[in-house]
Amino acid sequence: MERIWQKNYDQGVPLSVEYPETSLPLMLEKTARVQPEALATEFFGARLTYGELWDQILRLANALTLLGVEQGSKVAIMLPNCPQAVIAYYAALWLGAVVIMTNPLYVERELEHQWKDSEAEFLFVLDHLYPKTAKVVPKTGIRKIIATGIREYLPFHLKYLYPIKARIKKLFTAVPYDGSGIFNFTKLVKSHRPDPVPCAASPDCLALLQYTGGTTGVPKGAMLTHRNILANVLQLVAWFPDLNCGRERFLAVLPFFHVFGLTVVLNFAIYTGCAIIIMPRFNADELIDLIEKRKPTIFPGVPAIYSALMAHRRIDSFDLSSIRLCVTGSAPMPVETLRRFEEKTGSIITEGYGLSECSPVTHANPLYGTRKVGSIGIALPDTDSRIVDLETGTRVLPINEVGELTVRGPQRMSGYWRRPDETQKAVREGWLYTGDLAYMDEDGYLFIVDRKKDMIISAGYNIYPREIDEVLYENPKVREAAAIGVPDEIRGEAVKVFIVQADGQTLTVDEVIAWCKERLAPYKIPKYIEFRDSLPKTIVGKVLRRELRG
Repeated sequence: MERIWQKNYDQGVPLSVEYPETSLPLMLEKTARVQPEALATEFFGARLTYGELWDQILRLANALTLLGVEQGSKVAIMLPNCPQAVIAYYAALWLGAVVIMTNPLYVERELEHQWKDSEAEFLFVLDHLYPKTAKVVPKTGIRKIIATGIREYLPFHLKYLYPIKARIKKLFTAVPYDGSGIFNFTKLVKSHRPDPVPCAASPDCLALLQYTGGTTGVPKGAMLTHRNILANVLQLVAWFPDLNCGRERFLAVLPFFHVFGLTVVLNFAIYTGCAIIIMPRFNADELIDLIEKRKPTIFPGVPAIYSALMAHRRIDSFDLSSIRLCVTGSAPMPVETLRRFEEKTGSIITEGYGLSECSPVTHANPLYGTRKVGSIGIALPDTDSRIVDLETGTRVLPINEVGELTVRGPQRMSGYWRRPDETQKAVREGWLYTGDLAYMDEDGYLFIVDRKKDMIISAGYNIYPREIDEVLYENPKVREAAAIGVPDEIRGEAVKVFIVQADGQTLTVDEVIAWCKERLAPYKIPKYIEFRDSLPKTIVGKVLRRELRG
């Protein structure tokens, strides 16, 4: 097909990319071999060079081998951004294992679904999250747990401040390392040698089960191979032709458990041999301080983060000029926020589009060429996109006509884990049907106008209304419920629910919030609640969310 968008590529961006026959951990091993003294990670001032990082990965890989991890094993990693997450991820991949990145904010019911569905056998978890996971693990196939604490990789002067606080001290002694089913991360690493062990991962090996609601809202694992993820990394490298490999400093505030942070921050930085400045969570005060002190040059983020920084009371008193390139996605970027951020930092923000099923990036605006307001940009090298009719999904629509966006490329998933029917619906003749309604203009720029699926995107997190609906329907005082997304200045969208109370029942806003807090991750909890006598429906009884959105 004709790729009309390629005429808008920046100078130096190739029309096609060469993809080596390698895997993600071999990529890291090469970087460590070529530049062992280069800075790999920085965490509250504690640094690991690429040589030191690789040493720890090999030690952990040897330990995991003795615990039974082998090619095809399912390894869940439930950690915030920290060096342990990086080490665990690459050690598991080196052994040919399949990684399941788990959101630490998940509640028990969400953890149980993901770990049972993925057939997880091994789990890396943060110490203070262990009590929550301990209730879930017996219901799953997980048989070995490796626990760790943030302080284990802090610099000396911070590490020994933690026990001063009784609450923190209690958290870090909560896990009974019994030597059989529960192990300490640091002890495992220190007790094993960095002896070479053969890499069991090939390009077409399954690397990641990235859980997503897809087009139906039912969480399922997008199967991403080493080839898929590495292809996306190389497409990004090609998109930034003036990237200073080995010298950039990536700011890692996007969580690694999200595919955006995993590819655009972690894998991208590792492939280019750059430093990763790690933040375990987003906090505006800490982020501004970190930027001024550590001088990052590349800042991937979601619009909610940039908006929060620009709204910060101290923003004008800090020097953020080290930032030169930013990548944003997951939600529309407010034009005024983009303008103010670029003006304040002197940086360039490129807005793009992606989805878990594509590792995730498929489109981006050129760095130096034409940026069109409201557009997600143009397709990356070797990526095709087209707009098809909503009725059959087979007729390609003309320029400026709205239909469903479909994409294809080397970064596209092989399918959904153990869901052939869902795979068949989503992938047809090589094309991924995104569920997003869009149109393409005469220059090949894409504009998303609505979502065929009703997914809510809040601060970069994907929230599926059906999941919230089901939690509310479990409440005996609720007769009907429907969740939608409404505009929110900081988060992009917030959750609003409409509830019809059961006959003879009285339900308060506080009761609804309390009910949801026990059953949903914090970012899924409704911000707005409206009680109604009835909900608008189709003739067959389906709730019309578009009418609720007004």
